[in-house]
Amino acid sequence: MAFAAMTSPHYAIVAYLKDPVAVFVEQLRRDLHPTQAHLPAHVTILPPRLLHGSESDALELAEEVCSAAQPFNAALGGVENFFPITPTVFIRVAHAAYRMRELHDHLNSGPLASEEQWPYMPHLTLVRMDTLNEAEAAERTALRSWADYSGSRHITIDELTFVREAGPNRWSDLAPIPLGRRLAPTL
Repeated sequence: MAFAAMTSPHYAIVAYLKDPVAVFVEQLRRDLHPTQAHLPAHVTILPPRLLHGSESDALELAEEVCSAAQPFNAALGGVENFFPITPTVFIRVAHAAYRMRELHDHLNSGPLASEEQWPYMPHLTLVRMDTLNEAEAAERTALRSWADYSGSRHITIDELTFVREAGPNRWSDLAPIPLGRRLAPTL
C-alpha cells in the first residue's frame, strides 16, 4: 500500500541552504548516518504538521506571508543537541533567529496552524540518530568537524519551500516561495 494511502501526509516549510556550509552539512550527514544522505541541508521554518484545508489554501497563505518578509542573512553558532528528548544533533542559528521565529509565527495560522510539540527553535539539523548512544557519538564527531570547518558560517534565507511528506524520512517539494515582493515578473 502506498504511504499516502495509509495516513494523511504531513507538510512543512523549509529553507534549503545553497551556501558553502550546505556542502559541509551534507557531507557530515553522509558520514554520520548514510541512510539520511538524501536529505538536503535545510533550516525548518514550519515543522511537520497536518493541514486544515487544502494544499492550495496553505500555499496561498505561505505566499502571502513570504511576500511581506524580506530576504535576510543568518549566522550559525555551535553544535548542540536535543537530548534526551530526541537523538538529534544540530547547529543553532545564532544571529537572526528572531527572523525565522517571526516567519514561523506568521505561517503558523489558518490552514497551516498547529500546536507545536516543542517550542520552535531555529536550527540546522545535522543528523537524527536511532539511539541516544549513537547520537552522543555523532555529536562528538560533529563538534570536532565544526571546529575544523573554515568556511563561512553565514546562510542566506531568500526562498522557502513548501514540502509534503512522501514516506519515512522522505519529502517532496511542492513549491518554492520567494521572500519579498516581486515588482515585475522574471523573464
